[in-house]
Amino acid sequence: MEKLFDPQKTALVVIDLQKWLGNQYAPYSAEQVVSNAADLADAFRKQGSMVALVRVSSKDLKDIPKPKLDTPAPALNLPEGWDEIVPEMRVADTDHIITKKQWGAFYGTELDLQLRRRGIDTIVLCGIATGLGVDTTAREAFMHGYQQIFAIDAMTGFSQAEHDYVKNYIFPRIGRTRTTQEIISALTERES
Repeated sequence: MEKLFDPQKTALVVIDLQKWLGNQYAPYSAEQVVSNAADLADAFRKQGSMVALVRVSSKDLKDIPKPKLDTPAPALNLPEGWDEIVPEMRVADTDHIITKKQWGAFYGTELDLQLRRRGIDTIVLCGIATGLGVDTTAREAFMHGYQQIFAIDAMTGFSQAEHDYVKNYIFPRIGRTRTTQEIISALTERES
């Protein structure tokens, strides 16, 4: 049986698990996603594999895209420390914190540079929300030539329909979908 991935050439990329998380998600709660993502991060760190924690941040919000919309965007009521990674992720000194200004984690960031310089050819992707930051990052990773594994129970959408659409129609065309436990098991497999 073929190995799912090589831990030395694989990075975990976690999208937007920061202190501004809301509570209206489906099919998984923010707590479930954070718990699964934290388990993945711990397993990757234990193997010496790269962990990239991606967040949105801005000093004054003037560098965040502001397109004209048919439906106004919800008001941003950002709490103090909104751009900090949630403590449950147990940020380690070896983690790479990637700051973005839009949905995707590649455009305008050093993510691609950090991955390529470490010989990474595969990413395991998770976070919130499936149809925004995760999907956009997945499409960017595809266009950059990365192999991808989607930790489907370590991500969630703003609705079940949003999550299911990306899971059923986008992800199968650009990567492989696995559960948190399947990824952790593959990460810790020993060559026989």
